[in-house]
Amino acid sequence: MLRVLSARWPFRRSSTSGLRPFVEPPSVEDSPENSAGQEQASSSVNKSRVSGTAAPPPVRDDGSLDYDALYEDESDHELDGLENHGSVVSHLISQVKIGMDLTKVVLPTFILERRSLLEMYADYFAHPDIFISIADFPDPKERMVQVVRWYMSAYHAGRKSTVAKKPYNPIIGEIFKCHWDIPGIPADSSSLVTDGPVPWCTRNQLTFVAEQVSHHPPISAFYAEHYNKRISFCAHVWTKSKFLGLSIGVHNIGQGCISVLDYDEEYIVTFPNGYGRSILTVPWIELGGSVTITCAKTGYSANVEFLTKPFYGGKKNRITTEVFQPNDKKPFLSITGEWNGRMEAKWADGRTEPFVDVNKIHVVKKKVRPIAEQTENESRKLWKEVTAGLRMKDIDRATNAKFALEQKQRDEAKDRKERGLKWETTMFQEAGENWVYKNPLIMRISPKNKPSNPH
Repeated sequence: MLRVLSARWPFRRSSTSGLRPFVEPPSVEDSPENSAGQEQASSSVNKSRVSGTAAPPPVRDDGSLDYDALYEDESDHELDGLENHGSVVSHLISQVKIGMDLTKVVLPTFILERRSLLEMYADYFAHPDIFISIADFPDPKERMVQVVRWYMSAYHAGRKSTVAKKPYNPIIGEIFKCHWDIPGIPADSSSLVTDGPVPWCTRNQLTFVAEQVSHHPPISAFYAEHYNKRISFCAHVWTKSKFLGLSIGVHNIGQGCISVLDYDEEYIVTFPNGYGRSILTVPWIELGGSVTITCAKTGYSANVEFLTKPFYGGKKNRITTEVFQPNDKKPFLSITGEWNGRMEAKWADGRTEPFVDVNKIHVVKKKVRPIAEQTENESRKLWKEVTAGLRMKDIDRATNAKFALEQKQRDEAKDRKERGLKWETTMFQEAGENWVYKNPLIMRISPKNKPSNPH
């Protein structure tokens, strides 16, 4: 492995402030009339309110807009907008009450981040080398420590930003695909994994796919795998958010599962809560709450605490972790620090050493197929006109494009309801209380396909 006022509100932070938990923005209303009215009202508030001049947008050789470059452009020229929209935010806050569920609050377009929530989940793998190296350790204790190292380094990644913004709410059926080249490991284009989640990728690349599998509640599912390391990750997340006065609190519901196939191990992880602070001025995000990491087969476990900043004094972004051996009540490893900075390890024998410093490890950039080659329901293609409008500070363009997408979703939902049809997912399926990838690595790989030297 942003937002200012919302009920599904995955938070994005600056590279110095870190990533955000997965909190998404509010979902589209059940009632087409009510939703359309709120959206249009929000649009009218947005009109002609963005100050400043946008930098020239990226163009192709033929002079046409380069939509792919829009998504790769990490400039934040639009970030001066929030302070200029204080009256709009104040108006929105006047419509809600403390403790109110924000699931159906429609937010103005100008506070959007230029990407979908599904793409944001890929930030968990900004350090793909750390993730896949979990499978390299022969000792279960060392594997547990590496799982913890990957997890604790997964929340800082993100584009540079000074304020919190929210990603686009995925529409049902939306998908996002990407992959990473692993530093120091050649991609080997001769070994395509054609039955994998990203069939144009190779056995030495980490692949990722996400799908919006449910609208009510809004559930996102995502899956990643590395074929040659025989490791995968599958998760689903949905959120509940509440208005807290000057803050927004978002409770993340769901879990993730790391599968290390060579050792037949599964590590179950949960997710921290997110809080949007100072929403009347310059909003910022912090993580809070208790998280667990457990492996039923080995008995190793970890408790992670994301500590919120005290009202007076104290530091932001603090994190503490205790890692336990099977049946032990005292941790063999304790870790303290900041999840967007340096973390220190203290072992049971008294030794101390750096555990991970996220400011000193390389963020590997994900690779996404060009929009021209994407299917109609892939995130970047779906939201390209919204992204273009935001990048060029044309809020009417962004708002109208967003409304058109969400109205189409409402119309299709109404049609399914009238015809008695149920939405059918593409890549994920329900399994009890979880959502799982339909064709995971463990089902596709067999002993005869096992690499001769997987590590």
